[in-house]
Amino acid sequence: MIMDDFLIRALIAGLGVAVVAGPLGCFVVWRRMAYFGAALAHSALFGVALGLLLEISPTLAIVVVCIAVALILVSMQGQRQLAGDTLLGILAHAMLALGLVVTALVDTVRVDLMAYLFGDILAVSDIDLYWIFGGGVLALVALAVIWRPLLAMTVHEELAAVEGVPVARTRLMFMVIIAIVIAVAMKVVGILLIVSLLIIPAAAARPFARTPEAMAILAIVAGCISVVLGLGSSMTWDIPAGPAIVLAAAVLFLVGGLLRKTSRSYEQ
Repeated sequence: MIMDDFLIRALIAGLGVAVVAGPLGCFVVWRRMAYFGAALAHSALFGVALGLLLEISPTLAIVVVCIAVALILVSMQGQRQLAGDTLLGILAHAMLALGLVVTALVDTVRVDLMAYLFGDILAVSDIDLYWIFGGGVLALVALAVIWRPLLAMTVHEELAAVEGVPVARTRLMFMVIIAIVIAVAMKVVGILLIVSLLIIPAAAARPFARTPEAMAILAIVAGCISVVLGLGSSMTWDIPAGPAIVLAAAVLFLVGGLLRKTSRSYEQ
């Protein structure tokens, strides 16, 4: 059976995103930053609208907007008036609403909101692949640079600061990496589902990993399997590819939990 070009591009794009999202998602899970990721993901729609309005690449606009929102969140973390999750909730929904309003005002271009909200991996172009792999390589290199200090911060941030870890700079770099990955991965599963591709494979890998590095590798494997199963399901049953990938990841998480529970019962 010969695969069509669009399906090959979709598979390559999905696997590329899974390789980047796996290690990054481990830190999102460890540091309990899923809601932060959701805030950045929701702001991506405003980036799309801004790109269309200014007639520039939507992906480039998304990267700029997500990095700007990440910087705003970093600068506002020191305030004491509102809890962090409240601040994230306000910013996330405000940016999503702003994106929808600006998109409605762009009357010169027809915008497929469903594709942006839930992904359109089967429509991935060669240019999208360049963005995914270019941004992905940049994100992985940056993550490798801050891996040790970020790991020390994740274990105990105050102790890491005492030991000389540049906490503020490392935190900022990590948030920028998340912003870049969300921007380049949006085409695969969409704005509303991108965080799930970060956290579900990492969560599925966690029970089976004994070291952080092992968890990162297992998260990559789980993400890649989810992409293959999701695309296969989409082709077989004619269902949306992005949500199918996320559902496949969720099934892997449930199966992994059951296997882990069964193995523990046998050990006892």
